[in-house]
Amino acid sequence: MGKAYSIDLRERLVREVEGGESRRAAAERFEVAPSTAVRLYARYQENGSVEPKKQGRPPGSGKLGPHRDFILNEVKRAPDITMPELAARLEAERGVKADPSNLSKFLCAAGYTYKKSASGLGARAQRRQPSAPGLARASPAGHACSARAAHLPR
Repeated sequence: MGKAYSIDLRERLVREVEGGESRRAAAERFEVAPSTAVRLYARYQENGSVEPKKQGRPPGSGKLGPHRDFILNEVKRAPDITMPELAARLEAERGVKADPSNLSKFLCAAGYTYKKSASGLGARAQRRQPSAPGLARASPAGHACSARAAHLPR
């Protein structure tokens, strides 16, 4: 998505046109497209503002927006639910087909994270406990570090 021109540039362009300069000449002076100057000045005349319009979709729109409460309640009810399971429940109960990756993005946007526990199972929005300080990790059997340690002189 493009970035809007600064308010300062917009105000200077409108002042230039208000001062009697043509829109095309003002556009050339400020190095913007003539269509930009024409649209900006028309917007200024229409509502007196040079503020840019909002960009992007409004929050809550899209396929999953109307089902937000259902999805979040399912995750609260079963924090270790997988995205394919959640997609299946959504389709079975609401008749809405959603890709698991889209459900994951939806939950991330809602503030949920996925953390694995020490047992290897995952749960949404659950924090992992810090490990005990000072404990060394044992090298797995056959690892280069353990093989070198076996050949060290005593």
